[in-house]
Amino acid sequence: MKVKVCGMRNRENIRETVSCRPDFLGFIFYPSSPRYVGESFDPRLLRSIPPYISKVGVFVHEDPETVSQLVTRYGLDYVQLHGDEEPSYAAALKAKKIGIIKSFRLDENVDLLMTEPFVPHCDYFLFDTKSELQGGSGEKFNWQVLKQYHGSRPFFLSGGIKPEDADAISAIQHPCLFSIDINSGFEVSPGLKDVFRVNEFIKTIKKV
Repeated sequence: MKVKVCGMRNRENIRETVSCRPDFLGFIFYPSSPRYVGESFDPRLLRSIPPYISKVGVFVHEDPETVSQLVTRYGLDYVQLHGDEEPSYAAALKAKKIGIIKSFRLDENVDLLMTEPFVPHCDYFLFDTKSELQGGSGEKFNWQVLKQYHGSRPFFLSGGIKPEDADAISAIQHPCLFSIDINSGFEVSPGLKDVFRVNEFIKTIKKV
């Protein structure tokens, strides 16, 4: 099981979280997010991250050319599309050899066939909780709806995950569950992670 720690931006907090050896670190390039990295975010912070940790930039309805420029500037390994982007948007970025994670916001009434048009253009999907926000609700969706997903793309599980959820996650028997995405449930404040809780969760989930 992989783990992605999202919403990073503080220099020392990034360094400490790297020591926990997550598989992915996420950086939010969406100005309306309370975890937005900011306009003066130093690219050297990301370029110092070890190569065994993939760097993910999170974008919402951003201009594709701007996304491409930021991928180059920060050395991002993946772009996470966290809005209502169309398959053609993902295809345009994929054509530039950019790794793509497409997020979908789920509730009890979701039709997971909506993921199918994105399959040719995405490396992974991410399933988050449907809300009025573009993610970041801190709430879980009913994980039983994952049984409706019969697609071929591996997915990240996101949405309100907390340290005590490791046992429940281990009970999810889905062949495409690839990674757990953690964020607000492990924070001291927006953008600042409790490194002890992150480390303990990663050690526990890696045993699953």
